[in-house]
Amino acid sequence: MANGQWYPPEWPDRIRALSSGELTPATPRRAATVMLLRDSRDSVTGPAVHMLRRRASMAFAGGAYAYPGGGVDPRDDDHLVRWAGPSRATWAARLGVDEPGAQAIVCAAVRETYEEAGVLLAGPTPSTVVGDTTGEDWEADREALVAREFSFAEFLDRRDLVLRSDLLAAWARWITPEFEPKRYDTFFFVAALPEGQRTRNASTEADRTVWIAPGEATAGYDKGDLLMMPPTIATLRQLSPYGSAAEALAAAPERDLTPVLAQARLEEGELVLTWPGHEEFTKHIPTRGSA
Repeated sequence: MANGQWYPPEWPDRIRALSSGELTPATPRRAATVMLLRDSRDSVTGPAVHMLRRRASMAFAGGAYAYPGGGVDPRDDDHLVRWAGPSRATWAARLGVDEPGAQAIVCAAVRETYEEAGVLLAGPTPSTVVGDTTGEDWEADREALVAREFSFAEFLDRRDLVLRSDLLAAWARWITPEFEPKRYDTFFFVAALPEGQRTRNASTEADRTVWIAPGEATAGYDKGDLLMMPPTIATLRQLSPYGSAAEALAAAPERDLTPVLAQARLEEGELVLTWPGHEEFTKHIPTRGSA
């Protein structure tokens, strides 16, 4: 039975163009996405993860389930924000970037979670988080962030908030294949839903949001019921063994952040597409004229 792997029909032609030198790879843009976790009463199924379903009308991965996430705002790397948790130097070493880049990536993770899920990993002090963020004034600021009227660093200053980097942990890193026209160097994080906050579908790109156990989500993918991209299903499988959000967060520092980048090669009349270390996503694509 076919699974729910998202696979664009134009990939074979783009892979051929890349192989022949007709296509020049785009430079990947840094991005961040967050696997927001919430404990359930059932320790067997483990914590639930917050996911959104991209609108079917979206040109990229329409109908696919994903996590809140998006591109890094360059304005967030040159303004020191009030910061709690591991230092910028510690984050830079963990993410393999410089300190300004680390701040911008962490800001992107927190900002996108707020923009798309309404959850804000920040507080008035280094040991607190904000409560309900659904008021009209909060919504006005959230919409202004979405419109990029001001940077996330400026938003934190306006609200006199401390960014809680200690509530995040880096989990994985995936880079969009070289044959894609829009490419992202995406850092995946895990975080627990702060007490007192609740998620909502705040994204204009999503038509549905769910809290779902990783095992249930992967089963839906395996049946072909839930459409997902390789990084999403891979990280869900990695989350499945953990019985709580705290367990997943505790395991994150030992995870390998070596970037995963798809590779394509010509082999016996087929284009073979692979993701190193993730054999389940291998695709064999007949070349033109092949049986």
